[in-house]
Amino acid sequence: MSQKFIKSQNKNSFSQAYGKYFAQAVYDNHFIGTEELSDFIQRQASVKKSDIKAVLQELGEAFKHFFEMGQKIKLDGIGIFKVGFSSIGVTRLEDCGAQTITTRRVLFQPETTRVVVGQQKLDNGTVKQKYVNAITMLKDVVFEETHDNAMNVESDDSGNGSTNPSNGTNSGSGSNTGGNSGTSGTGGDNTGGNSGGGDNPGGGSGDDGYN
Repeated sequence: MSQKFIKSQNKNSFSQAYGKYFAQAVYDNHFIGTEELSDFIQRQASVKKSDIKAVLQELGEAFKHFFEMGQKIKLDGIGIFKVGFSSIGVTRLEDCGAQTITTRRVLFQPETTRVVVGQQKLDNGTVKQKYVNAITMLKDVVFEETHDNAMNVESDDSGNGSTNPSNGTNSGSGSNTGGNSGTSGTGGDNTGGNSGGGDNPGGGSGDDGYN
């Protein structure tokens, strides 16, 4: 199986990427729900499906409980979840408080894995590895073009690495969990920035470096 994409042309005449083609993710109308997740996990582990379903159904309540306590939640192999929010900007320090907080959101920072992609021989004769920080859950995803008209393009308002052929920008394959500092989260009179985030763990072609 693979993640499907279509080829889309940038038709925004004000964009520097006007006329260029981009790969854009598409999805069918089916969601993998608790039932199918339970079936899959049961095949992978020696746990009864009914027990798995019970755990998954309680997971949301567990998240809610720890979010209310102001805690971050880390799931091994998945990543970190935490609360974020937008705030209305005010002129006076004493006017800034809980009452100025508006939109609430769950921020997700996916777990990353360092993947070696090559080597470099230095002038002194030593060899160092070149690597990228890949999102653990995505590093083995294969991409495939589709011509199935039943597949749908979905807008990505979270800033989590989608390519937008309308404006020609590509935010990469990483996940920006912190939102945009100093920008409105809800529009209108909200002049504050997004709080509680700022973590960008890098993507599949993320932060090149040497070890």
